[in-house]
Amino acid sequence: MTPEDPEETQPLLEPPGGSAPRGRRVFLAAFAATLGPLSFGFALGYSSPAIPSLQRAAPPAPRLDDEAASWFGAVVTLGAAAGGVLGGWLVDRAGRKLSLLLCSVPFVTSFAVITAAQDVWMLLGGRLLTGLACGVASLVAPVYISEIAYPAVRGLLGSCVQLMVVIGILLAYLAGWVLEWRWLAVLGCVPPSLMLLLMCFMPETPRFLLTQHRRQEAMAALQFLWGSEQGWEEPPIGAEQGFHLALLWQPGIYKPFVIGVSLMAFQQLSGVNAIMFYAETIFEEAKFKDSSLASIIVGVIQVLFTAVAALIMDRAGRRLLLALSGMVMVFSMSAFGAYFKLTQGIPGNSSHVALLAPISTEPVDASVGLAWLAVGSMCLFIAGDPQALWSLLARLRLLHHQCPFHLVLCP
Repeated sequence: MTPEDPEETQPLLEPPGGSAPRGRRVFLAAFAATLGPLSFGFALGYSSPAIPSLQRAAPPAPRLDDEAASWFGAVVTLGAAAGGVLGGWLVDRAGRKLSLLLCSVPFVTSFAVITAAQDVWMLLGGRLLTGLACGVASLVAPVYISEIAYPAVRGLLGSCVQLMVVIGILLAYLAGWVLEWRWLAVLGCVPPSLMLLLMCFMPETPRFLLTQHRRQEAMAALQFLWGSEQGWEEPPIGAEQGFHLALLWQPGIYKPFVIGVSLMAFQQLSGVNAIMFYAETIFEEAKFKDSSLASIIVGVIQVLFTAVAALIMDRAGRRLLLALSGMVMVFSMSAFGAYFKLTQGIPGNSSHVALLAPISTEPVDASVGLAWLAVGSMCLFIAGDPQALWSLLARLRLLHHQCPFHLVLCP
């Protein structure tokens, strides 16, 4: 995330003579922090393969009916909303490193609760706690990475946050193809446990340490991350002031605030989270034989296009990408709705055909191609998901230090 304001582009910690740092430990620290977004993505994608598995579960294991399955996927958003507020309070008081360490605890605890669940309420409680951890991680990890990275790699490392989220979703889909819901929850404990272990050996960000007047520790952190402790400068006085409602009267605050909130609301209302939470269930409702494989295809497409968006974002521009993504999503959802309409009442529709079935020379029903219409439209929808949105919001926030954007639930 590279701000365009000249005052913002002046790095807080800059090596003497303008020479670029060569420290490699910054990449290790960034990897440790991005395990939070990876856990976040795994939690988002977990419900997709877990819901069908739980609906088929035999006693004494808990079993989900349609209403409980709906809550199982959606309750994570309630926890994430609370986590976003908690993370915003925690990151400036406990620090970036400690916030990441603390959010790993509810991640591990929540998946442990799901693993040991004996009834539906334990499942829902585990998912709610998972959402809380997701809300904290989605806010703190980008802050930590942006503050430890030197300018030459800040954009690259910043783009890894969103990429790790979608990789986590894909990991959940892939693992759910072969694991049932309990073992899938056990696997969900691994990334946050690894983050907890690695972050114990990573330093706090130099910027936070300087704002706490801990200069010697900031220099030691700089030496660890960048390979040099020279060339640092104090953060501007007043740069860390809190947000007050009275500031909303300033055009430099309320304009980016309204734009950012509107963009976030429209993106969430597009249904992208519902697709991620219930991908396999949606394909089963569409009577797909290979619903797990179809979900994995969607996850792969999301990872690929997220990587592409990160590469072309600075050249193509955020506004153009957002406009194109909106048009693509409208078209793709219209096509998917048309698929459901066309397959209603067709007993032998193409949904029952395996996606990897060998090609046959014998005559087939005219609706065989409809299976690919469903998968194609879903993939197109995910490919059009506005990956540039969160980078644009970060830029809007940088128009003013105190503009309150908490980026939560951004698959």
